[in-house]
Amino acid sequence: MTSHKTAQTMKPATAAKKLGVYLEATPAAFREGVVSRTELNALQSDPPEWLRELRRNGPHPRPVVAAKLGVSISGLARGGITDALTTEQIEELKKENPDWLQRERTTQAEVRKETVRIKEKQAQKEKRAKDSGQSVDPRD
Repeated sequence: MTSHKTAQTMKPATAAKKLGVYLEATPAAFREGVVSRTELNALQSDPPEWLRELRRNGPHPRPVVAAKLGVSISGLARGGITDALTTEQIEELKKENPDWLQRERTTQAEVRKETVRIKEKQAQKEKRAKDSGQSVDPRD
């Protein structure tokens, strides 16, 4: 019995997400086809000009916009940003620094601090438990 290895494929939306680009801004040939794992790896390792251009200037999907602004995706929504933005639009928002952006950046910074605090607390619990020979429930 011979085994036939089929290429793993994904929808264009999944590939665009993995590439960090806005699907609607990709070429029609990309949007209308399927992308194999091999093709995705090739796009990541040696991106064509259209992909380099999208990554450089956008429009960018919400996760990228949120990261560039230093806020969460929910924070974007609270700020009224629901569409993809170009790099130029993102830079303009940074310059304007509206109240909502300042609030969301502060919130995001607090969330990051709390995440670090929780990880450190858990690591201390695990160390104490290991030193005493007990197991730790990670939900504590």
